[in-house]
Amino acid sequence: MVLGGGKEFKLFWLRVGRTVYAVDVRVSGKQAGDDGMVHLYADGRHRARSRMPAAIPVDGGTIQVAMSTVGLKRAHYVTTGGEEHRLTPDPRSAIGRRLRFDREHRALSRWIAAFSVVALVVGAGLNLVQLLEPILRVPPIVERFGLFESPVDLPVWANVTLGAVAAAGAVERSLRLRHHWLLDGLGT
Repeated sequence: MVLGGGKEFKLFWLRVGRTVYAVDVRVSGKQAGDDGMVHLYADGRHRARSRMPAAIPVDGGTIQVAMSTVGLKRAHYVTTGGEEHRLTPDPRSAIGRRLRFDREHRALSRWIAAFSVVALVVGAGLNLVQLLEPILRVPPIVERFGLFESPVDLPVWANVTLGAVAAAGAVERSLRLRHHWLLDGLGT
């Protein structure tokens, strides 16, 4: 779709009746100074702009877009009746390619999704246990509860690797527009 000013983009699409909505989400890189902004176009014309998290009213409902620390966690159309529909991503975008991979290779996609969850849980869990040790060495805490020694003491390279794998898992989940406050909040 070519928008006003000859600029072409397509990140998310939605058709409501005869109107085609396009949602331009600017998540990184200060594009024209509006980093973290959502732009709504209706039939190729700019209609609205909002900071994230955004809830932009459209015909028959609201378009909601929200960010997590690693990417989008929500891009939905919510009808006035409360039904939620994920916005259709551009097939050439990273999100569109990941969702197409999910449709075309269901079994492999599920394995990747499961690995991303395991990577987040293990990476965040092990690093959290190791992080607790120096925090719990504060004298008033030691006097009250005793000395805590972490059962896990990994070398630096293993901690860095765990952190990188957990971050990759979080990015993979954001490409599928999956987000859980505890799982994705701890992993990043």
